[in-house]
Amino acid sequence: MTTTDNEPGGAAAPGAAPLPERRWRGLATIALAQLMITLDTTIVTIALPTAQSDLDLSDANRQWVVTAYTLAFGGLLLLGGRIADRLGRKRTLLMGVLGFAVVSGIGGMAQSGWMLIAARAGQGLFAALLAPSTLALLVTMFPEQAERGKAIGIYTAVLTAGGGLGLVVGGLLTSTLDWRWCMYVNIPIALIATVGAVLTLPDPPGRAEARMDVFGTITGCGGIAALVYGLSEAGARGWHADRVFVSLALAGVLLIVFVILQARRSTPLLPLRILTDRNRGMAFGTVALATLGLFGVFLFLTYQLQTVMGYSAVKTGVALLPLVAMNVLGATQLAGRLLPKVPPRTLIVPGLLAAAASLALLTRLTPDSSYLKVIVPAEMLLGLGIGTLFGPTVSVATSGVDQHDAGVASATVNTAQQVGASIGTALLNTIAAGAGGTYLDEHRDGTDLLREATVHGYAVAASWALGIMLATAALVTVVINADPRRTAPQSRPGNEKAAAGTRTG
Repeated sequence: MTTTDNEPGGAAAPGAAPLPERRWRGLATIALAQLMITLDTTIVTIALPTAQSDLDLSDANRQWVVTAYTLAFGGLLLLGGRIADRLGRKRTLLMGVLGFAVVSGIGGMAQSGWMLIAARAGQGLFAALLAPSTLALLVTMFPEQAERGKAIGIYTAVLTAGGGLGLVVGGLLTSTLDWRWCMYVNIPIALIATVGAVLTLPDPPGRAEARMDVFGTITGCGGIAALVYGLSEAGARGWHADRVFVSLALAGVLLIVFVILQARRSTPLLPLRILTDRNRGMAFGTVALATLGLFGVFLFLTYQLQTVMGYSAVKTGVALLPLVAMNVLGATQLAGRLLPKVPPRTLIVPGLLAAAASLALLTRLTPDSSYLKVIVPAEMLLGLGIGTLFGPTVSVATSGVDQHDAGVASATVNTAQQVGASIGTALLNTIAAGAGGTYLDEHRDGTDLLREATVHGYAVAASWALGIMLATAALVTVVINADPRRTAPQSRPGNEKAAAGTRTG
């Protein structure tokens, strides 16, 4: 393995990829930082009933404990990516990690519901600062395609498995200690990640000329925040609620204005060339749609196990472990090993089809479905599919991006995931509720009618998600033709900038 841009004596020049023995330790640091923010997407979900009772939080306001995080995280990601480009990604990562730890401690000490909600919003803010830096640093550290494929496999395993682990950890901490430890647990993780970042990560300089684009920030981040909020409210209140309509309409207006502004700016917040590349644009769409299916299944399986089958919070978390295990297997052993050898499309499409097969099983869900015969196979197929497709998709989304756009490209990957999660939760939950209500209207007799209607709703929503996965697979087959093995030159001393500047497709 060749080192890059190293000074005499073996010390890496500022901003260069670190020496070979430090790269994998640096990847561990990046994975740990990413795990922290991914865990918090779901870790509070299981602890929420206990926290609500402890802090006397009303039913109407309890959803803000979840929504405040996703709203700040999804809404500020593009700004976080541009800040990383301007200040430098290592510096931004450290700011994000330490800030996340501080607000997590505040959340753990919350004495009121609104104090907890404010802390969750703070977590989302610092997550938006942190997330773009992790992926951008990974791309910088692993310029060679073979190594990058393995590194992205590990990164995406953490990215997609973190939500499932959050359910497990949240259940264990709430049951054995206290709900507040779902917030405190971030502090030791952040401290370890901080030490690791200082010792192992490269320090590419920021770009003073990367302006913040105030109007682009207001319209872009405001539009995404309004979209995430509207979709989150749709899941709880239905699509016909006034606030849902207003939020989605506002999102549409702001995002249209944002696109117009970005096309005219000399230093845009989001260079449109990142989106208009056919391969990269489809990769962002695939991340969003795959996450839609992933979070939809998390939602249904959690409700099926807890509400229908009567599992405890801890037992539900443990019951979801097969999904997490197969996700890690698919990301590290399949995608990580094969990505350097085959075109990304040959992994993305089978991954989507495996996830579709999982959803096909869930369309046959009943109140009496066996955990071992139905739910475990569905979990394993979904975990394997998502784990296999995410790494190659992220590779297509980030390969060939100009070095000065790496932060915002990484932010766009995370934005696609966040919006996909919001859409999946809102859309599929609304479809399930509507189908369940229709079932009750049509079947007025029965000893266990409510459970049957509930599970029927899950099955109908799963059929919609199945259709989305199959359509995405067809689009990927037609649209994505990139092969980073051919478009990126091999890493040689002094050649990293050329590799970073090579474009796909």
